Amino acid sequence: MTSLPTIMSGILLMGHGGYDRLCFSDTIAVPDPVAGEVLIRVHAAAVNNTDLNTRLGWYSKGDAEAEDATWSGTALQFPRIQGADVCGEIVAVGDTVDPARIGERVLIEPSLHEANGAPLSTPWYFGSECDGGFAQYTRVAARYAHPINSPLSAVELASFPCSYSTAENMLTRAQLKAGETVLITGASGGVGSAAIQLAKARGAYVIAITSAAKADELRAIGADETLERATDLRKTPGMNSVDVVVDLVAGPAWPQLPDVLRPGGRYAVSGAIGGPMVELDVRTLYLKDLSFFGCTILEPQVFPNLVKLIETGKIRPLVAQTWPLQDIIEAQKAFESKSHIGKIVLEIP
Repeated sequence: MTSLPTIMSGILLMGHGGYDRLCFSDTIAVPDPVAGEVLIRVHAAAVNNTDLNTRLGWYSKGDAEAEDATWSGTALQFPRIQGADVCGEIVAVGDTVDPARIGERVLIEPSLHEANGAPLSTPWYFGSECDGGFAQYTRVAARYAHPINSPLSAVELASFPCSYSTAENMLTRAQLKAGETVLITGASGGVGSAAIQLAKARGAYVIAITSAAKADELRAIGADETLERATDLRKTPGMNSVDVVVDLVAGPAWPQLPDVLRPGGRYAVSGAIGGPMVELDVRTLYLKDLSFFGCTILEPQVFPNLVKLIETGKIRPLVAQTWPLQDIIEAQKAFESKSHIGKIVLEIP
């Protein structure tokens, strides 16, 4: 690493709380890759719900300052560099990693079973339990730095890792097949819009729940049908009409979702932006033989499959806005406004 800088710029999360907990610093030590790791020069990193939820302590089931206020339930160590969506270039390698990997353009798989050169007893999320990509350099186990061969820009590629792998994982867990019907809630967000494209790539019929203002854009990326958020789903699409539900919202309208599933239907969830507490009639669950999947840890095949879909052009990036790294607060405010479709991406200087 003699030719690399020892100090870098980045965004430090100083604790749980508001925007004031995000601090720009240009005196952060560049990390050293240990055995089995690579050092990556970050070119772009996208904003996602995990960043905001972790900062706010939303994951805690009690006090936001409690030790479970993180993605995995493990106490967060501050300061922390967040950022799970990363596109960059390998610039150095630790022991046991082939030096030929230096120069590779890579995407980082954010769901980790290994960090700091050792296996993890509880999976971590990149940018949560360990430092992520909101800085000029980051390190990760070499197996999670996936080479990518694509003409897309770094900003475009950074729109994929978290949202698209989450969506692909949900569809993988729910075993969505060609010819089946999938209902997607929160369809205009990063994961929802990714799920539309990925479901169409599988040959499914896609029903997307969104606002009227965003309906045309979602149909343009593959939705066969769009429904407004206030729609009575028991009437449209109707009871027992859907094979798979991909849910990112939960909230008060949730009891409709099991009702619209066909007998033997599958429900996959990876978000609760409408509220985490829902009411379930357990009789619906067992009398209809439904399967429920909570989706966080990626199945092993998910990220490699995603890279192939990107490289073959079967899915395309959806970049709503770009911001300089130092403007992360404005970028997160724009993200929270929910006025966009796709991803908001930070460019790293």
